[in-house]
Amino acid sequence: MDAAREVFARRGFGATLDEVAEFAGLGVGTVYRHFPNKSAVINALFEESVERIVELARTAAAAGDPWQGFVGFMVDVAELQTSDRGLRDLMLTAEGGCERSELLRDRLRPVLRPMVERAKAQGALRPDFSDQDFPVLQLMLSAAYEFTGIVAPEAWRRYLTLMIDALCTRREAPCPLPQPPLDEAGIEHAMRAWPTTKRL
Repeated sequence: MDAAREVFARRGFGATLDEVAEFAGLGVGTVYRHFPNKSAVINALFEESVERIVELARTAAAAGDPWQGFVGFMVDVAELQTSDRGLRDLMLTAEGGCERSELLRDRLRPVLRPMVERAKAQGALRPDFSDQDFPVLQLMLSAAYEFTGIVAPEAWRRYLTLMIDALCTRREAPCPLPQPPLDEAGIEHAMRAWPTTKRL
């Protein structure tokens, strides 16, 4: 599982069980004795990912400052997604399976919805925001990472900050952006690479 986690984080759903076996220093037959096919490995990794994300949500929901808890959860999930291609595939693409996406939402909703309501009641989160907006924002951020990552791997933090500023109702001045914008050459490079790296 450690090998599978690492290989799928690097390669996403394009990885094979042969690659997992090679990374683990095992024969592929050993992998097949534990998992009948790649889908079984993905299911096991998905279960781990769901637990990890739900635990992050529980921690964020228990924060003393509801807004900071909400922001912390946004950042934590974004960091997971941008560092783990397999997790992005599991969470945000049809290849992960509608059932998996629904399971994640069903497990996350009872924690995420109160977190959102607390931040709204505090007056920090815009009142028209819904917990149903969260997966769309994550999809937007993941797309930004896919586009900019080959040129500026940390540029996604700029766009996350812009998102968070758009959601906050009580900030008098915008947060400083943690990364510079892509220059013209960077955008051109990203656009040339985008058709070959785009998977969403």
